[in-house]
Parts: sequence; C-alpha cells; structure tokens
Amino acid sequence: MRTNRLALYSQRMAAITLLFMVAMMAANAAAWLFPDVASRYGLGFALTQRQMSSLSEEAMYLTAWQSLGGILLSSIPLLALAAGLANLRQLFKRYAHGQYFSNEAAVYLGKAGRAVALWVLLDFLCEPFLSLLMTINAPVGQRLLTLSITAPSFVALFLAACIAIIARILSQASEVDSENRTFV
Repeated sequence: MRTNRLALYSQRMAAITLLFMVAMMAANAAAWLFPDVASRYGLGFALTQRQMSSLSEEAMYLTAWQSLGGILLSSIPLLALAAGLANLRQLFKRYAHGQYFSNEAAVYLGKAGRAVALWVLLDFLCEPFLSLLMTINAPVGQRLLTLSITAPSFVALFLAACIAIIARILSQASEVDSENRTFV
C-alpha cells in the first residue's frame, strides 16, 4: 500500500515538474512581452526579475528586438534549469516504477544537481549582456553594465552540491543493492 502511494506521488511530481518547466519558460517570455504587467504583479524569474526591477518606468518600454533579445538571453540560464528539471522528472518516473536504487536514478539526480549549478553560472554570465542590451538606447552615461551575486545564488549552489553528493550516495547504494541481489 505504501509503495503504491509513493508511486502515485512520484507520478504526480513528474507531471508537476513538466508543468513547472513550461510555466517557467512561458512566464519568462511573457515578462518581456508585457513588462508593465510583469512589474505590476511581480512576474518574472531570476534574471528577468532583477533586470526589470532595475529599469525606470520609461525605460521599461523596449523595442521589439530588445524584447526578443531579452527573451533569448534570459532563457539561456532557464534552459539549463529546465534541463535539470527534465532530469528530475525522469527520476520521478523511475521512482514511480519502483526503481529506487537504480544506477539510472543516481545519474538523473546527478544531472539535476549539475544543471542547477550551471543555471547559477549562466545567470551570472548572461546578466551583463542583458543589462547592456536593455540600456543600449539610453543616453551616454545612463547605460548600465550590471553583475550581481545574490544570496539565492549561494543557496542554489549549496543545494546543487548537496544533490550531487546525494547522487553519489545513491550510486553507491545502487551498487550495494545490485551486489545483494546477486547473493540472494
């Protein structure tokens, strides 16, 4: 009975993870296409939110190519995060089939951890380019080049390291489980 409930929860988490990936990318694009709505309701995600909040009211009206560039540049880190979530989704699917100590589960968990670390790195690297893109039409002296390291970035890196270590532990557990099955 307990494993059936755990399988059901894992299936639900796999579906929720997929929905979150789609919603995250859609919300990011919508924030660039409708910046006034995004700023009013606090929509946006990570890099997009930081950049939108740094703009003045009149600077928020970007040209079409700036909006498209904003969508593309801010989506680069989100694609890394989406890849991590896709690996997490595969992990939940494995768990839904009862594959708790499989080597594949450890691999998916490890990839999810690395993707979170890559998300933080790409967020850091894309920010200066995005800030330049957004202020390129501003008068000289009002253009910005921003670079930020935030507390959530450190938390995300810490969690990525924890996930990577847990993935290694799961890999070891998979090997032990495999050895135990050969003896039985």
